[in-house]
Amino acid sequence: MARTDERHHGATAAAEEYHDDIIYPGAIPFVIVHLVCFAAIWTGVTATAVIMAIVLYVVRMFGTTAGYHRYFSHRSFKTSRAFQFLLAFLAQSSAQRGALWWAAKHRHHHRHSDTELDVHSPRHRGFWYSHLGWIFKRDQGVTDYEAVPDLVKYPELVWLDRHPLIPPTLLGIGCFAIAGWPGLIVGFFWSTVVLFHGTFMINSLAHVHGNQRYVTGDDSRNNWWLALITLGEGWHNNHHAYQRSTRQGFRWWEVDITFYLLTALSWLGVVWELGRPPEDLVSNERKLGRAVIEKVAHQLAASFEASQIAVQLREAWASSAALQELRAKVAAGQVRAEALLADVHLPHLPPLPTVAEMRARAEQMFASSPSMDEIVERARELVLRAVSVELLAVGAPGGLRPAMG
Repeated sequence: MARTDERHHGATAAAEEYHDDIIYPGAIPFVIVHLVCFAAIWTGVTATAVIMAIVLYVVRMFGTTAGYHRYFSHRSFKTSRAFQFLLAFLAQSSAQRGALWWAAKHRHHHRHSDTELDVHSPRHRGFWYSHLGWIFKRDQGVTDYEAVPDLVKYPELVWLDRHPLIPPTLLGIGCFAIAGWPGLIVGFFWSTVVLFHGTFMINSLAHVHGNQRYVTGDDSRNNWWLALITLGEGWHNNHHAYQRSTRQGFRWWEVDITFYLLTALSWLGVVWELGRPPEDLVSNERKLGRAVIEKVAHQLAASFEASQIAVQLREAWASSAALQELRAKVAAGQVRAEALLADVHLPHLPPLPTVAEMRARAEQMFASSPSMDEIVERARELVLRAVSVELLAVGAPGGLRPAMG
């Protein structure tokens, strides 16, 4: 199991002050939905309404996890066109915008997870922005249909996506018809608000709190209590390790209610071809892809301060005569700068991290991986290159100007 990464504790001042182009009036309907919940003071809270709220939370959370996420975002199982529409309708009854909008945003999240391009990464913008602030950005309200070409070919899904409030409105009317004002306020609005924040916590907390079993190149975590309240979505590191798996609780003890319900539906022939993670991946024996290795290696390399290393190297070189010949080769363009640093062995060069030191740092930062050697090797190349750039920027003693071929 991985060590919890300390870099997420507390948002930076820049993240806390980040406003970008958020249109705060866009949050008014969201705030009103929360305020309406206080109307229960006047309508009262009945047993029927409470039961309705609990049922609607569970049913619509299933629509969110099975529909919005595992089906529309990742296509991790197959179903009929009719049930596909029903899933979209059920998911949209949660009032979390259209199914195509949701899928497009989520696919973008996976392409850029925890980078500056991630629309809701707590690493860069802090808790509140990743939890709900990003939703109110000017550029987040439009569906990117180019991101979901497999879904836009269904006109009924496009129509539903363009009319996202029809499902929740009809559901609200139904709640009022069944249980009156308590049914509307408690049954519908209470469950809707709790559902909002249950879903949002996967963005804001599942990339901060929990454990990492797999190296994924991002901050995704497995969190058992998030898994319980989101019907299985809390096994988030598992999910990022293999997105096409319908099952996100890879171990028998990792409760994944969404998967259990989808399995039952598969017995009835409603859904089929449920995706499962490969055994070598589950056991963490599968080598990482080149893109993940590159991303993780950059993270490891960034944990070493190249500018400080360069300063110490210049001080060590000032009294050394052993590098004169190599300096001449570098100045003549006969050897690359990073090759100079990799091959030179001076008795007083403690700032250059060794392979063993970099591996120890990697084991502190990341989960175990069969690709750790490749990660460390690539990271050391990046560190040497970064130090070389720093040396070039200032100019090494004796007129050294390494070639960066």
